Amino acid sequence: MGLIIAFVRILLRACVRRLFRVRVIGRKHFHACERPTLIVANHISTVDGLFLYLFLPEIPTFVVDPSTSRPALVRRLLRRVDTFEMDPTNPLALKGLVKTLKDRQLVAIFPEGRVTNTGSLMKAYDAPVLAAELAGAQILPVALEGLQYSRWSLLGGLFRTRRFPAVKIRILEARHVTLGDDDNALPKREAARDQMLRIMREIAFEAAYEPATLYETIVAAMARHGPGRTIIEDSTGARLTYRQLLLRANVVGQFINLDTEPGDAVGIMLPSTAAAIVTFTAALARGRKAALLNFTAGARGLVIACETADINVVYTARAFVREAGLEKQTAALEEVARVVYLEDLAPRVSLLRKLRALWCAYAPALAYRLRQRRRDPHDVAVILFTSGSEGIPKGVVLTHSNIVANRAQVQTLIDLSHRDTVLNILPMFHAFGLLGGVFLPLCDGARVYCYPSPLHYRIIPELSYKLGATCLFGTNTFLAGYAKHAHPYDFQAMRYVIAGAEKLSDDTRRLWHEKFGIRIFEGYGATEASPVIAVNTPMANKSETVGQLLARMDAYIEPVDGIAHGGRLVVRGPNVMRGYLFHGGDGEHYPPSTDRGQGWYDTGDIVDIDPNGFISIVGRHKRFAKIGGEMVSLLQTEELAQLAWPDHAHAAVALPDTRKGEQIIMLSEYPECDRSELVSAAKRCGASELSIPKRVVYCEEIPLLGSGKTDYPALRELAKSLVGG
Repeated sequence: MGLIIAFVRILLRACVRRLFRVRVIGRKHFHACERPTLIVANHISTVDGLFLYLFLPEIPTFVVDPSTSRPALVRRLLRRVDTFEMDPTNPLALKGLVKTLKDRQLVAIFPEGRVTNTGSLMKAYDAPVLAAELAGAQILPVALEGLQYSRWSLLGGLFRTRRFPAVKIRILEARHVTLGDDDNALPKREAARDQMLRIMREIAFEAAYEPATLYETIVAAMARHGPGRTIIEDSTGARLTYRQLLLRANVVGQFINLDTEPGDAVGIMLPSTAAAIVTFTAALARGRKAALLNFTAGARGLVIACETADINVVYTARAFVREAGLEKQTAALEEVARVVYLEDLAPRVSLLRKLRALWCAYAPALAYRLRQRRRDPHDVAVILFTSGSEGIPKGVVLTHSNIVANRAQVQTLIDLSHRDTVLNILPMFHAFGLLGGVFLPLCDGARVYCYPSPLHYRIIPELSYKLGATCLFGTNTFLAGYAKHAHPYDFQAMRYVIAGAEKLSDDTRRLWHEKFGIRIFEGYGATEASPVIAVNTPMANKSETVGQLLARMDAYIEPVDGIAHGGRLVVRGPNVMRGYLFHGGDGEHYPPSTDRGQGWYDTGDIVDIDPNGFISIVGRHKRFAKIGGEMVSLLQTEELAQLAWPDHAHAAVALPDTRKGEQIIMLSEYPECDRSELVSAAKRCGASELSIPKRVVYCEEIPLLGSGKTDYPALRELAKSLVGG
């Protein structure tokens, strides 16, 4: 009988491998693990156990819930497999699992206890970690991917199901778990649950992450969710399916191909619209770097950005320039780059160009492979811009793999699907808007509605109501504005409201909870991290924190003088940028590094991390103000004052602001100082309006250190006393 079962297993494995195109990655980790070993896997379909039975190098003992073995057919099948029934509600179940693990040496369990019905992780039980420690066993994580799109999943209606989707089984490195010497059962169980959750997040990340370029990832998403699925809408009335997105992108891409060379940076200056996503996709389709320009940075900031990233062509729209009043900024751009208006391309779209785009949209993977011989996920994909300590924008160089990895990290925590509509109010030059508002829903098949301005506090709640929006990414400033003007039912369909880019105030958190019954999940990130570093979720949420570190990220705290608890947060991970581009540099990027080596990025933020891994932001170490989610250099503000009153000393500080997070206060030794003169100075030099201080205050003497430098701590206290902040 044993030989017959072995033969049937071999035959069945060959058939299943061919039908599902099964890939098994990491067999070496299976053979390297010690015994006893507890295999833990994510649970995405009702046939997960069958795939582990067929494709693991050795057949383990399977832990099954008694409820799953009730059907007669299942009972007959399980008779041929070594199993252990474990009821999670039975207090003695853990002892039985430990004994089975010691006796059988190789046991497999699904820690979630049930098949996912969301597409993301379910609750992870603590029993596997407790049993592994008590039995002295290693834990061997195994990631399953693909079966959630099969007819054996529980996600019908949330995703497009197929008969035989491709399946990936990734075996990760085995590890020992330790829970400490605390004999108290409750803390031990909490520690076990926390470790199990971290392992499951790592498994989910490895299942979701597939190294590829951004364009390949979009093409793969179209294959998963269906080319006819409507994916993008905007306030202009545009409505695009995946196929139409690729069709239009490949039309625009032909012009990009004429205007630039492979590997060039293509400037994109557009608001949150379908046209912005099309142009972005077009640049990726042609192997260019998409340089997303911050049109609120002022003429000087835009020019410096173009010079920093060596941008020779900028794509924008006449209607946008006119409505946003960007004529001066565009004129400044035309002095350093060629400005191309999307409206001017339409008359140049010939029949031949349409046919080429049609071919690329109906055979996108083949067309991309033939057109792009080099498709390295570690090549540069996107350049975003931020301000450095000198007030000069730096280019943040992000690779394809950086953004794809961050999307996979976030996907393990947030379950977007076909039922979701993301109301995207953030511009693409904002890393939060690029990932959360565009790339994440594009990959997960959620509909995106793009709205060009987050400042329309009355319109956006009404849009949410009409669309039935289920997901909103925003800053504290914007969320507070929406809550103030919205009807209590405007956000009735919201599943996720995620705040980032600035600290979420208690008032905003409380208002959303009381008025809409919605819990805001606060996150934390940086452009340099693509951007998400940590985020609260329904599975793990703690008020006054920004959540736990994402999967596959490491961190340490760099001590700071004068800070008793916490220090500067330094991180690394697959989502951390390739490096910086500096204005006036040699065009090469400079990777982040610290004393611990290359790849570590010093965020400059002072944080504290509790024993459960929740991160609390204490303050910022750099001299920046964060206003409405935008970083503003205080040095640039000081330069405005120097331009207006060159014969006097001035200094700027940032103080808390209930509406916008922070406000800039300028202290000047000029007795006649007046804010209106700084407004004029900003217009003369093309500086951003955000760099204009909220208040200008005269002080007799700017406090100085012994070295002659400004004493900013003393200046801050002086500013508080003068303005009452």
